[in-house]
Amino acid sequence: MLGEKVIYSFVFVVFLVLQNQGQNQVRAEGSGFAKTLGTHFVMNGRPFYLNGFNAYWLMYTASDPSDRGKVTSAFQQASGNGMTVARTWAFSDGGYRPLQTKPGSYNEDMFKGLDFIISEAKKYGVYLILSFVNNYENFGGRKQYVQWARDQGQSLSSDDDFYRNPVVKGYYKNHVKTVLTRINSITGVAYKDDPTIFAWELMNEPRCQSDLSGKTVQDWITEMAAHIKSIDNNHLVEVGLEGFYGESLPDKKQFNPGYQVGTDFISNNQIPGIDFATIHAYPDQWLPGSNDQAQSTFLQNWLQAHIQDSNGILKKPLLVTEFGKSSRVSGYTVSQRDNFFGTIYNTIYASARSGGACSGGLFWQLLAQGMDNMRDGYEVIMSECPSTANIISQQSHKLSSLN
Repeated sequence: MLGEKVIYSFVFVVFLVLQNQGQNQVRAEGSGFAKTLGTHFVMNGRPFYLNGFNAYWLMYTASDPSDRGKVTSAFQQASGNGMTVARTWAFSDGGYRPLQTKPGSYNEDMFKGLDFIISEAKKYGVYLILSFVNNYENFGGRKQYVQWARDQGQSLSSDDDFYRNPVVKGYYKNHVKTVLTRINSITGVAYKDDPTIFAWELMNEPRCQSDLSGKTVQDWITEMAAHIKSIDNNHLVEVGLEGFYGESLPDKKQFNPGYQVGTDFISNNQIPGIDFATIHAYPDQWLPGSNDQAQSTFLQNWLQAHIQDSNGILKKPLLVTEFGKSSRVSGYTVSQRDNFFGTIYNTIYASARSGGACSGGLFWQLLAQGMDNMRDGYEVIMSECPSTANIISQQSHKLSSLN
């Protein structure tokens, strides 16, 4: 094992030297922007493995100055437990306290909340994955975009027209450009120039039930990833996929939890503008009524299949960007959740330690104290769950030792 690690380290250094000679690397070297090199993340010329969390509520909460202490507390807790990446929403479309009140019109108070998040993240050494839109109607999502187009006279029959209609796609592209070119009111830095942002995410969990072939989503990803890169070539881009296999490799569908959603883990992530792959893991949601053993077996197979394919087919890094176990499922115990986290963390670490593609995980979701209205069964409040906090902290330490 030691010999393999030494050989891997030597090969990795050689690749870094070669990469540094490339034109694309010259501009970013030393800049602090996350980059990829084969199946690995690189930060300032060094390997980067990460442990982190989801907190979709950050902008919403930070938009109210009286609540900003909760955002600071979350970053303090994360940093104190060694976490280095947070994933959150850079969207809130229509409805209550929107970021985008209508296409092209923005609520400055909400944007200032996002500014605050970025400045606080930097202060506590946390990088951000920012998502541009929701698949679901929470915080507006595809449904709101399609409704906006209907309001302008477009004849649209389905929320899936989000991916196809030129007017809707124009709304999305404008939102992307607005966020990328936003000048942070606190730091004075444009988002597209801020290395605190680890990556952009096209959509939270894209799905298109009207086209299970995956072609509709494939075309949309290709167009939108290119759009982002045309404005911002500093940052990494990922899709926001849950990881379901599709028609490009039908045999792989055996690893799905019995259904498809119109995405394709392989072909969607092979698009040139996509820099790394993502999966989510919710056996308790995806296999309702199944026992712990069945869920554990599914989870192991799910993780290993995607790690193997990221290594061998995609040749890109992989992150587990959402996973959790709900306290609202019958029979739940904290020890069950701790075991679930441990399984995922051990699999990630084993891959990372051996030079594999899986480079980190982000659990769903971190809450600060006093946020009972945001509890969803998956929440982790560090002070309430010392055993879970310890498992998270240990994983952070193990991965940071590989950096």
